[in-house]
Amino acid sequence: MPRRKRVVKRQLLPDPKYHNVLATRFINSLMKQGKKSVAEVAFYRAVDLVSERSGEDGMEIFQKAVENVKPMVMVRSRRVGGATYQVPVEVRHDERTARSIRWLIRFARERSERTMAEKLANEFLAASKGEGGAVRQREDTHRMAEANRAFAHYRF
Repeated sequence: MPRRKRVVKRQLLPDPKYHNVLATRFINSLMKQGKKSVAEVAFYRAVDLVSERSGEDGMEIFQKAVENVKPMVMVRSRRVGGATYQVPVEVRHDERTARSIRWLIRFARERSERTMAEKLANEFLAASKGEGGAVRQREDTHRMAEANRAFAHYRF
């Protein structure tokens, strides 16, 4: 982190198929070893599978899934006088989106389906209904913050 200047956030270009910046962020997070075309194929197939299975627009379900997984609060470790407290803090908007994308990808990779597209599609459908591993992760994070609300005055 620089000491003098603020870091300027680069603007992402929207993805070529849906012209959506959120889709670009998801594809970039999904990508491994610089293989963007592989990540794009998996994401687009997943969105197509979602629209086939649900009968609704796949991108809307994807956006709803990301929205359902976004955490509002989380805990940060804060050391005060030799003791470490888990202090609940509010999550910045861009950090919320980043965490929800990361959780969706992580829990999709842990699923047992054959292809990544199927795993993503099922995770999107589950998250859009308020179910699945990524939503459970958000609820655990919120529960942890609620349990440590007594230490909120140590916020930094």
